[in-house]
Amino acid sequence: MQDPEAGNTLKEVQNILTQQPILLFDGECALCNKLVLFYLKREKHSKLNFAPLSSETGQTLLSYFEIDTNTDSIILIKNHDAFIKSCAVLRLCLYMRGLWPLMAIFLIIPPFIRNIPYDIIAKRRVKWFGRNANCALLQEQDQKRFIG
Repeated sequence: MQDPEAGNTLKEVQNILTQQPILLFDGECALCNKLVLFYLKREKHSKLNFAPLSSETGQTLLSYFEIDTNTDSIILIKNHDAFIKSCAVLRLCLYMRGLWPLMAIFLIIPPFIRNIPYDIIAKRRVKWFGRNANCALLQEQDQKRFIG
């Protein structure tokens, strides 16, 4: 007998995935929020959508992609793949204008090497940058791109 809840979850995931690419981020981390604002000022086109990791959408996608729900990293969902840590950051640069897309050249470096500086910053980000006390004021067209 088929689990009806599993069918609903699959439909929910399929609906969320129609909004790709999606950047999952720690909504409470000041550095993560600054990264999102930094990106919004430099994006080429308004293609990317956003969701906090702790949101229902974030948790649904973590489960779907079989990523530990305690993962404390930005995650880029693109073309039905999930990219984590430096893989996500470097692919995010491809959506930016200016010289930022050139950062993708660093994808030739193996992730276990690229992720060393990422992990060092990630481990200390709350200590260095703090937590968000409130949400940033976004333009209306940007607010619509936050799902979850």
